[in-house]
Amino acid sequence: MGSYLSINLEEQYRNNEKFLQSLNEIAMERQIQLKNQLAERQRAIEIAKSRDLFLWTTAFSFAAAVGLFTGFRRTKRAYFLFPLLPLTFVNLYYLDLAYGNKIHRIRMEAEHIMTHESDMLELPCGLPTPSSVDQGRMDEEEKKKIHPPMP
Repeated sequence: MGSYLSINLEEQYRNNEKFLQSLNEIAMERQIQLKNQLAERQRAIEIAKSRDLFLWTTAFSFAAAVGLFTGFRRTKRAYFLFPLLPLTFVNLYYLDLAYGNKIHRIRMEAEHIMTHESDMLELPCGLPTPSSVDQGRMDEEEKKKIHPPMP
């Protein structure tokens, strides 16, 4: 009778283990999906910011160009037109970032770095371990004991 009970418990444990493993897989898939969706939203916000910045820099460049051309027409001196060169480059950069394929080129370069230059991505002192995190937490508690916050 004892052997039947132990066999039954082992079988239930195996079934429960498979169930827990499937729950963990589902939870991990959900976390991955959540992080991916949050990253997509963050990238969309960054693209929207660059488009807004492009509109502002274009308006500034246009106003500056009008003023510089007016100064050039009145004085006939070419140095009034020199600031248009860097303004044009800045405007073209933001145009490419906002509406061009600069995001794709950045992603391609990042993929190249990740595949061929992965040593540049390593964290200093390696990955944090649970013991190092606990040590940092205990150090913070000690600092709070030594220097309590002022009321």
